[in-house]
Amino acid sequence: MEVYEAVTSRRAVRGFTDRPVPREVLERVLSAAAWSPSGSNLQPWHVYVVTGEPLAELKKRAGERLATGDPWDEREYEMYPAELKSPYRERRSAFGRERYGALGITRDDWEARQRAAAANWDCFGAPAALFCYIDRDMGPPQWADLGIYLQTVMLLLRAEGLHSCPQMAWSVYRKTVADIVHPPDGLVLFCGMSIGFEDVTVDYIRTGRAPIEETVTFVEGSVPATACGETGASPAWSGCRRRRLAGTTSHHEERHDQPLPPRRRPDDRPARLRRHAPAPGRPGRTRPRP
Repeated sequence: MEVYEAVTSRRAVRGFTDRPVPREVLERVLSAAAWSPSGSNLQPWHVYVVTGEPLAELKKRAGERLATGDPWDEREYEMYPAELKSPYRERRSAFGRERYGALGITRDDWEARQRAAAANWDCFGAPAALFCYIDRDMGPPQWADLGIYLQTVMLLLRAEGLHSCPQMAWSVYRKTVADIVHPPDGLVLFCGMSIGFEDVTVDYIRTGRAPIEETVTFVEGSVPATACGETGASPAWSGCRRRRLAGTTSHHEERHDQPLPPRRRPDDRPARLRRHAPAPGRPGRTRPRP
């Protein structure tokens, strides 16, 4: 599969067949995904792949918790800011309308929404699931590395004819997941991911994306003629490369049109920095090297 096709055909699939995913396919995908970039090559991801009886047991336990009204586990990270500002608030609302509208669920039908969300705990019928953990001592840059890694995994799955659905929802049943995969205490569950072959009989609506004009800014041409690096500079452009406002006192205040100072010749160095050599015919005595 060509790369652009893999990117554009990847989506969060919420309906899978029970056709097994071969172990060798999963190993091939995860071996290649290990080449994902990460800051200083930390590779902060810790991945558990669950299939067969362990996955069936996980689905059973999660379903029992849901059926008995067992409270969610406290999240170990904040999924969204408490107050989403524009345009993120509108994008999230649009997703909800599209997601539940495709299922014929109205905004006010909370019980139907809960039933639809409950499919998360069955991995939407998928025969394989991946759970991605990170060391709790890691910071935001390493969490970003997880996103890069997981996107790589999902694109490689598309190359194998498979689909996926990343699920941060599993973070509220993290204790149930831990009972199955037994991670070390120092790890935090970031998300799960359902993996399998798509059930094409399940209806869906492809959620849209913001136009490139909303998310991308192309900065082209030369550097501004005002102060390079100064915020609030006017959009006037010229051939300036490094120029500061007149009157600055920074030790970097040299202007582009000022010549660089001449390079010091070796014999211009201070005497204390010059190397010395033995004087001819006078062992043990030295004189400055000319």
